[in-house]
Amino acid sequence: MTRRRSPLRPRPAATAGRVVFIALALFFAIGPVLYGFVLSVRPYSAIVREPLNLIPSLGELDFSGYTTAMLDPAQGGFGLGRFVINSLLVGLGTVALSILVSILGAYAAARLRYRGRGGVNAIILGVYLFPGIVLSVPLFVLLAKAGLTGSLVGLFLVYVAATVPVSIYMLRNYFQALPESVEEAAIVDGASLPQMLRSVVLPIALPGVVATAIYVFMIAWNEYFYALLFLVQDRALWTAPLGISQLSDFNVPVTVLLSGAIAVTVPIVILFFLAQRYLVEGLTAGAEK
Repeated sequence: MTRRRSPLRPRPAATAGRVVFIALALFFAIGPVLYGFVLSVRPYSAIVREPLNLIPSLGELDFSGYTTAMLDPAQGGFGLGRFVINSLLVGLGTVALSILVSILGAYAAARLRYRGRGGVNAIILGVYLFPGIVLSVPLFVLLAKAGLTGSLVGLFLVYVAATVPVSIYMLRNYFQALPESVEEAAIVDGASLPQMLRSVVLPIALPGVVATAIYVFMIAWNEYFYALLFLVQDRALWTAPLGISQLSDFNVPVTVLLSGAIAVTVPIVILFFLAQRYLVEGLTAGAEK
């Protein structure tokens, strides 16, 4: 007796096409990064001689580009390690304050009913849509009055001001999608508004909060314009994007440029994998509740 083929089982041609599509996607997404990494660990003379040699020998491996990019100028490097630390301080501080402010603001925008609520939400969205160059002059004047230009604290405040609107907008949409019945049940059980927000809403909304935090950190990590505007006069306070821009000079070997660019992406990759684990845990916790 011949077994009938399940209609849900994909045909061999469809499976083969899916494999080819995934392989092409991986090639175009990861291929340039792997090629850049291979170039970064080869001597410059070998790259000039054989630029398409994708499998260097063990004796050819050379990681001096990474040390040259990361060490301070006094040690013969380009100081990228110090710039990465500056970016981490500013980025993590921006995430902490922006998410704290945005959770309160987004919940108020999503749940609280008050006069002018629609106008406030429109202003938040409007500020989010303004290009950074429009806000640069007012922010520069305000920080100059406060004596905070040329400092990481000033840049941190600018990043908080720039990321809070987009954070509120993202979290407001997430809070609006949560079931109000859960919050009403908590209030019936006697929970106050802060208790309900901390013990009921935030555990359920954890995936959205973590996703927003990642987005805020990536904005602060990759931002270049404000960093150039406020920190250009003090090289010791530069952030990673400013440090990478100095490596684009023609006098800098391409191996050092590639090494610096790859080294700067490592914190982002680590944070993403850590946050991905918390995203899964948050989704599970939300489902259990």
